[in-house]
Amino acid sequence: MKITQALNTSSSIYNEIENNAKQGKKSIAVLIDPDKHNQRELTDLIQQYENLPFDYYFIGGSLLYTNRFESTVKTIKENSKKPCIIFPGSFEQVSQYADALLLLSLISGRNPEYLIGNHVLAAPKLKKSNLEVISTGYLLIESGKLTTASYISHTIPIPYNKPEIAVTTAYAGYLIGMKAMYLDGGSGAEFPVPTSIIKAVKQEVPVPLIVGGGIKSDKDIAKAFNAGADIVVIGNALEENPDLLKELTEKNNIKYV
Repeated sequence: MKITQALNTSSSIYNEIENNAKQGKKSIAVLIDPDKHNQRELTDLIQQYENLPFDYYFIGGSLLYTNRFESTVKTIKENSKKPCIIFPGSFEQVSQYADALLLLSLISGRNPEYLIGNHVLAAPKLKKSNLEVISTGYLLIESGKLTTASYISHTIPIPYNKPEIAVTTAYAGYLIGMKAMYLDGGSGAEFPVPTSIIKAVKQEVPVPLIVGGGIKSDKDIAKAFNAGADIVVIGNALEENPDLLKELTEKNNIKYV
């Protein structure tokens, strides 16, 4: 297993993600929730993170009650060379300062607002922006307790012991034309997406696979990578343990190139 810095920012972000996935190169994304940090805290955090071995910033949240989304993206871009990818919780989370946006369709649920409704509302903003838009099938996976994503979207997660449901759902998204799949335990997940589900989806669905939610240790990251994740997303765990990525590379003998 090899973690590599994923991007040459002069080319398409998705093309780089896809090429790395085909070559078996692994990437890490750090999720930033704009509600959690004011500008000074965020600047300090970015400086702390800048030399850590990860590839992308993902920016977004399910609530965003602080109105810091735009300033968060701008602050990251001003203080880091790492690409910023929007991981939107609503149609309002669009910023001209970001590099790309995951256009998430919650295909594991049946709420039309998260299948197409929010996309219609976001379309005029996206058309005017320079953002690279990556159509992504988003699957919530049962993670031990009710999460923010499940509560806000009014959807029931796929049971953790039903990989066949995850596979058929993800494959349907692939047939529709989605370019990536995101398996997520959701914010506040008690445990990460099971490796059985990651492995099953990776074997059957030929697009890059992103996995997040409930990942709390270097062992969790390594398990997700070994099961087939192309990009692993971490958030709270890195704030609690800044040495997490260093531990991953040292304990698992993974070289970050």
